Amino acid sequence: MGLQQRVMEDMKAAMRAKDTVALESLRAIKSALLLAQTETGPGTELSEEDEVKLVQKLVKQRKDSAAIYKEQGREDLAEPELAQAVIIEKFLPEQLTEEEIEKVVVQTIDAIGASGMKDMGKVMGIVSQELAGQADGKTISNIVKAKLAN
Repeated sequence: MGLQQRVMEDMKAAMRAKDTVALESLRAIKSALLLAQTETGPGTELSEEDEVKLVQKLVKQRKDSAAIYKEQGREDLAEPELAQAVIIEKFLPEQLTEEEIEKVVVQTIDAIGASGMKDMGKVMGIVSQELAGQADGKTISNIVKAKLAN
């Protein structure tokens, strides 16, 4: 079942359950999917990779907004954003642990012979492509920096 169909099924369930947070989150996904499809042209389907990127973007937006609200002392606004992020994350592939990401980073560094921060872009490009949808870019970046700084 495609992402759009899963979202529609979950929307129906959220409507029946009167779950407003889930419904709002699912509508955001549906809206983003429709917008992306209209940008690519009529009759074209989004690839699974594009769908994952889109969902990742929505999760990141929610988390960034929540962080800003928390900085400003607005917990009342941060909580719904984080709740939406949790619901939207359910549509992403299983996320890897930091240890699993670290293994891939170390393998990549060894494979390309990276030695220092000057090779960070190369390592990031390869690892980000390999772990697309399975890991957050910020986490990957932090691990790559730590490994290359040694």
